[in-house]
Amino acid sequence: MQASAILIVLLCLLLAGGLWIAFTLGIVAWAGVAFFSTTRPEINLFTSYWNTYSSLSLASLPMFIWMGEILFRTRLAEQMFAGLAPWLDKLPGRLLHVNVIGCGIFGAVSGSSAATCATIAKISLPELAKRGYDQRLSLGSLCGAGTLGILIPPSIAMIVYAVAADVSIIRMFLAGIVPGVMLLLFFSGYIVFWALRHPERMPPQSFRMGFWERVKATRSLIPVFLLIVFVFLSMLTGFATANEASAFGVLGALVVAALGRTLTLKTFLDSLSGALRMACMIMFILGAASFLTVAMGFTGIPRALAEWVVSLHLSPFALIAVLTVVYVALGCALDGVSMIVLTTAVVLPMVQAAGFDPVWFGIYIVIMIELAQISPPVGFNLFVLQGMSGESILTIAKASIPFFLLLVASVVLIVAFPGIVTWFPQLVMGRA
Repeated sequence: MQASAILIVLLCLLLAGGLWIAFTLGIVAWAGVAFFSTTRPEINLFTSYWNTYSSLSLASLPMFIWMGEILFRTRLAEQMFAGLAPWLDKLPGRLLHVNVIGCGIFGAVSGSSAATCATIAKISLPELAKRGYDQRLSLGSLCGAGTLGILIPPSIAMIVYAVAADVSIIRMFLAGIVPGVMLLLFFSGYIVFWALRHPERMPPQSFRMGFWERVKATRSLIPVFLLIVFVFLSMLTGFATANEASAFGVLGALVVAALGRTLTLKTFLDSLSGALRMACMIMFILGAASFLTVAMGFTGIPRALAEWVVSLHLSPFALIAVLTVVYVALGCALDGVSMIVLTTAVVLPMVQAAGFDPVWFGIYIVIMIELAQISPPVGFNLFVLQGMSGESILTIAKASIPFFLLLVASVVLIVAFPGIVTWFPQLVMGRA
């Protein structure tokens, strides 16, 4: 255990010093192989990076990121508000539901929590304030629903976990659908509950449209809906692999942008540049994480930790409770991708030994990342909304508490009923 203590201290020191996570993982891995094994670290480094980057599973990552970047630069957020608002104005809570459903839709094309939260907030916050909606509930619903960007597939975090844990990307995508819809219903349900309890704080109905007028207002969303449906169905029916579906997604996003007259040379180059930066950052981290996994194998840290956990005689539920505390704490200092690659190699063997499905655990980690996104004092969505609304972090954090508790409730539900996560992938793909 001396080796593990030294490497953990080194890891903490490098992270505290502000070094990039990819460099931190690589340095710790190099030290582990160089000082606690008899092999040459440079050989393991080259092999680890090559094995990671030559994996076909990673080919879909930059393409799905590019698909989101293209649509991010269209008028999708404006079209969603204009198209959804007339249909939701009669529900208790009225246009506040646009925050939740809009985040769910945009999450399906962006794969990023921060991008989802910022994009929908840019349009909905001014509109809701102008119509007299409760500012606190507007902020809370945006903060909570913005996390759907990494749970509703295709999700960047899911692809990273699938590569790190060596599980099927398509199975991960399928596993996220039911929990994603469940959380969407939870968030909208809370808005309905709040609106029924405080009818005096709800503005009057603002849309007076007939059925066909509403359909006409929604028609701009049809291409995006068709693109999302096509990408999913192409994977589910076996027409395309995840890699091929991601390429279809990029092509479809370009067509949608062209139809919306937002595809210019500048937006094309900006989307390509944004996707390249994010994909390179994630792949750099994944390569370093792969090297760290090899180093841990030589040092015996995962085995020692697993034996230590076994010696504690924790029940499976107690293990998950401990991991929940650990992940919420990590979320105060690390982004979601870093949380996944930093912990998967160590934690996954223990979780599998406790009888949990690796795909189920991937969804659990994604929800933990969602919790971290809205956890004070450093939840990233809190900072996004602070910059866009001008409200204090404390005000936004208080507004997000009900939605934070709903995320905690979803964790309890998937732990108590793991079939919520595993049922749909098994239905579509079987147990293989």
